[in-house]
Amino acid sequence: MTSLKDLKKQLRKDALGRRDALDEFWRVEAALEMAETARDHLAIEPGQIVSGFWPMRSEVDVRPLMFALREQGARLCLPAILDKTTIVFRELVHGAPMVEMGFGTVGPHPEAEVLDPSVMLVPLAAFDARGHRIGYGAGHYDRAIARLHAAGRRPRLIGIAFDCQEVGLVPNEDHDVIVPEILTESGLRQFAPEL
Repeated sequence: MTSLKDLKKQLRKDALGRRDALDEFWRVEAALEMAETARDHLAIEPGQIVSGFWPMRSEVDVRPLMFALREQGARLCLPAILDKTTIVFRELVHGAPMVEMGFGTVGPHPEAEVLDPSVMLVPLAAFDARGHRIGYGAGHYDRAIARLHAAGRRPRLIGIAFDCQEVGLVPNEDHDVIVPEILTESGLRQFAPEL
C-alpha cells in the first residue's frame, strides 16, 4: 500500500515533469498574461504587503505579476530561507542587494525589513480542484502560514501555477494549508471553503 507521503511525492514528480516540458517561450507569454489577469482581478490597496517569490527552474515567473501589483501600490516582499524549517518575508526594494537563498533562488539582503504579508503568492508543485496543494516537500510555506495564523493574521493565499500542474486529488493531511485561489494562465480560480 502506498503511503500518503509516497503518493504526494509521485504526484509532485508527475506535475513538475509536465511543467518542465512546457515550452520556455510559452511560459514567458503565460507569465505576462497572468500579470494582466492579476492587474484586472486582484484588488490591492496602496501599501498592502504582498509576498511573491523569485522563480526557480520552470516555475511561473511572477516578477511581471509583482511589478503589476507594485504599480497598484503594493509593498513587495520575498521569502528568505533562514534554516531548514523557517522562512520570513523580507521587503523587496528597487535597487537593494539580493543574496542567494539556496534551492536556486534569491531574496533580499538580511538588512531588509521583515514584513508580514496580507497577500501571499504561493508557489506550488501541484494542486487540485478543491484548492489543496502540494509544495516542494520542505513545508516552509505551511509553517510560515501557520505562524501568521498563530499571530492573528489571515493573509489572502493565492497559489501560482500552470494548468498542467492540476491533479485529480491531493491527499489531505492535517498540517496542509488549503489555498482558496489559484492563478494560472486560464485565469483566477476560486474554491469554495470546505466545511
